[in-house]
Amino acid sequence: MIEIGEVGVFLGLDVGKSAHHGHGLTPAGKKVLDKPLPNSEPKLRAVFDKLRDKFGTVLVVVDQPASIGALPLTVARETGCQVAYLPGLAMRRIADLYPGEAKTDAKDATVIADAARTMPHTLRSLELTDEVTAELTMLVGFDQDLAAEATRTSNRIRGLLTQFHPSLERVLGPRLDHTAVTWLLERHGSPQALRKAGRRKLVEVIRPRAPRMAQRLVDDVFDALDEQSVVVPGTGTLDVIVPSLARSLAAVHEQRRALEVQIAALLEAHPLSQVLTSMPGIGVRTAAVLLTTIGDGSSFPSAAHLASYAGLAPTTRQSGTSIHGEHAPRGGNRQLKRAMFLSAFAALHDPASRGYYDRCRARGKTHTQALLRLARQRISVLFAMLRDGTFYKPRTPRLT
Repeated sequence: MIEIGEVGVFLGLDVGKSAHHGHGLTPAGKKVLDKPLPNSEPKLRAVFDKLRDKFGTVLVVVDQPASIGALPLTVARETGCQVAYLPGLAMRRIADLYPGEAKTDAKDATVIADAARTMPHTLRSLELTDEVTAELTMLVGFDQDLAAEATRTSNRIRGLLTQFHPSLERVLGPRLDHTAVTWLLERHGSPQALRKAGRRKLVEVIRPRAPRMAQRLVDDVFDALDEQSVVVPGTGTLDVIVPSLARSLAAVHEQRRALEVQIAALLEAHPLSQVLTSMPGIGVRTAAVLLTTIGDGSSFPSAAHLASYAGLAPTTRQSGTSIHGEHAPRGGNRQLKRAMFLSAFAALHDPASRGYYDRCRARGKTHTQALLRLARQRISVLFAMLRDGTFYKPRTPRLT
């Protein structure tokens, strides 16, 4: 935990790729440092050691704790400094209180240092990251990149099919995550190619990859083909473009499956993995995101603080007599918010979660509002599980 009373210098770092701008303030507000710091271990170490020797405890605060902020934080810990994180949204709001509209590295570093000195409640502590969590962070980031690539490729395929044969897109588009469908499009990327292959042959070659859906899939494909008799100009290009995109999509899906195995193996080594996955709707990927974004949750004083950090505290917009419904705040940690929303949706098969969702809908909430309330309720349960180290126990949550 951060002990503000012991700090001799508040060092704000506006981190950058080649250099960081540092601004140091004493508890009384006296400026003791204001200059660029090269993104180099020897240079950073020399500055941290000098400040620590002269002023005692140094609190190093950054606005980006990962990627380009990783080295200065690691060096700061090595030299005995305390470290903390000022979330970007909080920093921008605080910066609005300072005169001038210019946005410079020097000003940002000043804002970070002064916020740490005068508003320590805005800081997030950064616990020492162990090797498992560090590796999980890298793998989760890579997995999210692959997921985004899969989405882009899927959308490209669906866009092409919609342009040339909408009926076929309605059959294959929603099933692009299935290996049998990508395999089919790798070899038969156009309506003409599918017709030429024939119904019986397609069923035979698809059945080993999708025993239960092969016949239904092929029947749906040919029903869709029969719905359109005209050939849209340019349809012939699908035989070149779609198979290439399908191969790319299949490769990304294969990478994600292999990555999930690696993530699962790392999770097994983490003491909180079984606690997290005991909660309905939380699988390997979601548990990994939770561990890399909130750790053991000890840096949050209460479930309300955690919900606020996740951007899951419902807000009501009111102006005079005009009152709008509940909305998710625009801020919050996007990764954590997305993970909690998806896990809430996945947990609708759980009787307790489903019952809470249905009662919210019965009270007039929209689907999104009901999911928001369920995600917020699950944050409270998750906080208690992490705090006590206990597994999930089903219970019927109360509506508030």
